[in-house]
Amino acid sequence: MTQLEKANVFKALHKKGEPLILYNIWDAGGAKALSDAGARAIATGSWSLAAAHGFQDGENIPLDLVLTLVERITHTVELPVSVDFEGGYALAPDAVAENVRRVIRAGAIGINFEDRIVDGEGLHSILSQCDRIRAIRTVAREESVPLFVNARTDLFLGTERDTHPDRVSEAVERGAAYAEAGADGFFVPGLVDTDLIGRIVDAVRLPVNVMMFDELTSIEAVASLGVSRASYGPGPYLSALSDLVERFKHTGEAR
Repeated sequence: MTQLEKANVFKALHKKGEPLILYNIWDAGGAKALSDAGARAIATGSWSLAAAHGFQDGENIPLDLVLTLVERITHTVELPVSVDFEGGYALAPDAVAENVRRVIRAGAIGINFEDRIVDGEGLHSILSQCDRIRAIRTVAREESVPLFVNARTDLFLGTERDTHPDRVSEAVERGAAYAEAGADGFFVPGLVDTDLIGRIVDAVRLPVNVMMFDELTSIEAVASLGVSRASYGPGPYLSALSDLVERFKHTGEAR
């Protein structure tokens, strides 16, 4: 498939109630393994990608290294590849857009793009984040690739769960604004309350992506809520490391 074809296939895989499952990887080897196992698409996880190469999450892994890894992944598999691109490695819309241009040229057909201020406090204002999304949309058109922009809100991840009901209205507002700015999906990591997820799915016209962890263990359950995408964040990496350590212990060498 061409990059354009991959982008179109990827978008079509987002179906309400029939979620695309993305078991996040961090290198070309993992991408190839999942491709061979029957995955329909590949997605990186920023935390895993950084940790696997000795960096902390939060855009600490150098952009050039990220792009090298993305290029290796997209050259290794024929599947659509979406990149967890954090905050775009910049603040200003034009700078974000140019970084996204490089991701597209590395072969990606989608990105996660979050609204938290990396290395700062809180979230970008809705107006600011929409400007950034519009800039990404513009550069994607210039590159002739209908990049799938999965707009992530960080209203829920890392916040107290008893505050989540009060955050839903702002999430819905952000989802609507991001859709108007040109986003293709709405990602709500950290939200595990099924009633609240259902409210967001019903209120936001974009396909909704949840992160499977803690209470969210059943694809069937999130599918019944109308979720269109289910990803696993750092879970696969942590499981792989745990398995590595356990296997090492069984060699008898561990002390």
